[in-house]
Amino acid sequence: MTSPTQRQLTLAQVAAFAEEAFGLPVAQAAPLEGGTFAAVWKVGLVDGREAVLKVGPLPGVPILIYERDMIRSEAEYFRLVAAKAPEVPVPRVLFNGDDWLFTSMLAGTPLSKLPEPEHAGVREQLGAALARVHTITGTFFGYPGDRPNATDWPTAFAAMMEALLQDAVVWQVALPVSAQRIRDVVAAAAPALGEVRTPVLVHFDLWDGNVLAHEGKLTGLVDGERYLYGDPLIDFVSPAIFRNLEDEPDHPFLRGYGEVALYGLARQRLVLYRLYLDLLMHVEVPSRGITDPRRIGFVAEHLVRQVEALERLS
Repeated sequence: MTSPTQRQLTLAQVAAFAEEAFGLPVAQAAPLEGGTFAAVWKVGLVDGREAVLKVGPLPGVPILIYERDMIRSEAEYFRLVAAKAPEVPVPRVLFNGDDWLFTSMLAGTPLSKLPEPEHAGVREQLGAALARVHTITGTFFGYPGDRPNATDWPTAFAAMMEALLQDAVVWQVALPVSAQRIRDVVAAAAPALGEVRTPVLVHFDLWDGNVLAHEGKLTGLVDGERYLYGDPLIDFVSPAIFRNLEDEPDHPFLRGYGEVALYGLARQRLVLYRLYLDLLMHVEVPSRGITDPRRIGFVAEHLVRQVEALERLS
């Protein structure tokens, strides 16, 4: 199923993007599977090079507040990591326009498509790679541009949550708990969020489909379009989606990441970040054209559990 935000490209349009970027014709091109926001194509140029083209939604297509200017953000993330953590494998930006970009084609297969025995070693390498990325810092908290951000993490995170609650109203998404109840648990957790004093570069979307590997080796972190600056612990949610890493001390991701405190107020923050991801996945349902009632119901139930856990913790 194609998401309503995904632009439907023709081969002629792909060739036009390649001509603008490289001044070369296309030898072959085909869409890639996996994403739900942008159109993504594998492009072979006549000089033998392979590249990945990503094109954002058409102007005027409704998107969520945090999704503004995400294609430009993806280029920024890859450039930041390449410049400041060059040992971490990310695609190289070859060309980018306002809402489209070409990157290098990385070797490897998404972890989601690899057999389970290969997962542990790759997850350990992912943890080590993220520990390196988390040495990169910024000058503000939250998303870049005109999206939610602030000079401190509690304010930025509250604004990020509020943006999703506003999206729920605009898209007429019924929440499984009241918006005010969500605001209350976020406000109650302000002291926990206040422990975060340094804005760290985080990817926030490293589910298995965005982690590439080949022959047991981590070969790429892709889809950096949702990056922000915040608590490094927010990057502990998507690599173990719907699980609690703080309750799995022997998880390979944690072995790779190294020493990190997952107790006290850090546990409260991890629940907050799971709530944020759950709310995002719940609110995006209409903009992605999601209709599977089991998927919708599962995310809603998980969201409720996070709210209840935060109420107990606070």
